[in-house]
Amino acid sequence: MSSGSVAVIDIGSNSIKVLIATRRADGQLLPLKMRTIDARISAGISKTAPRLSEDGMARGLAAIRALLAEAAPFAPTKIVLVATSAVRDAGNGRDFCARVREETGHEIRILTGEEEANLIGRGLTTDPTLRDLQNFYVFDLGGGSLECLAFCDRRIEQAVSLPLGCVRLTEKFVSDSTLPFSAAAAEAVAAYTRELVAHSDFTFALSAGAITVGTGGTVTTVRAIFGAREGQPFEATAPVVSVAQIRELLAWLGALPLAERQKVPGLPPARADVFPTALATLSALAEVGGFTGCVNSLCNLRYGIADQALSP
Repeated sequence: MSSGSVAVIDIGSNSIKVLIATRRADGQLLPLKMRTIDARISAGISKTAPRLSEDGMARGLAAIRALLAEAAPFAPTKIVLVATSAVRDAGNGRDFCARVREETGHEIRILTGEEEANLIGRGLTTDPTLRDLQNFYVFDLGGGSLECLAFCDRRIEQAVSLPLGCVRLTEKFVSDSTLPFSAAAAEAVAAYTRELVAHSDFTFALSAGAITVGTGGTVTTVRAIFGAREGQPFEATAPVVSVAQIRELLAWLGALPLAERQKVPGLPPARADVFPTALATLSALAEVGGFTGCVNSLCNLRYGIADQALSP
């Protein structure tokens, strides 16, 4: 078993996150620190030939520097930087990686969609609250992509990455994100989601009643908004998020202009422009999969990377 600690920096389309973790004596991962910075490096991700903008790369580099500085006092024995959809899809993604290497000394590992999905699955298996699950689905919705997994006997049977991220689909279907989220945009997002899932290699083949697990910022934010309504800190909220709650928020928040959405407790202002699109995507996914809710877990990609880094 590996000793010491690891700092994992996940460079996503919408946000850049750090997890600093070590292993307990019983082998479980122990998170020491987590932080998220909404950097939105992915502007233009929906274009045929996407490129990272200078502003986006500057925001990304500033966020990476800040998170490396926050990790330094923990003296991690390993530091791992990974990038997902925004960087792997951008024509100048490797230029961004070179800039980060030059200015910080750290290499960025660009994950393929398959690697990302499988590492999310690995992270889920580190969640002690899910240790009794055997057959279940996992959906991780980010800014650039949606990762879909199916576990059978706690082993990954399917792992598919689809270009259904909320930043990508907002750019594609929402002409002005400062206005209320129109019914036409909601239906366009839903139809596109149904089409891509139906024509993907992912199948809902587990037995009826299989549990669904939701990771990523969208499900976590739904949970945070309902917790804020009840005056509860996030840690005290129930981990189960129903599709009815997702659709309730879509109807309510979708009717608000961006300036009003940004004032909603529990909803990070930097995510308010893409959040209705994310809700519409999850609602459509639930329709295709026939599930009525999901269990929220925070143990996704970063935990999978940490588990890999701290393994023999």
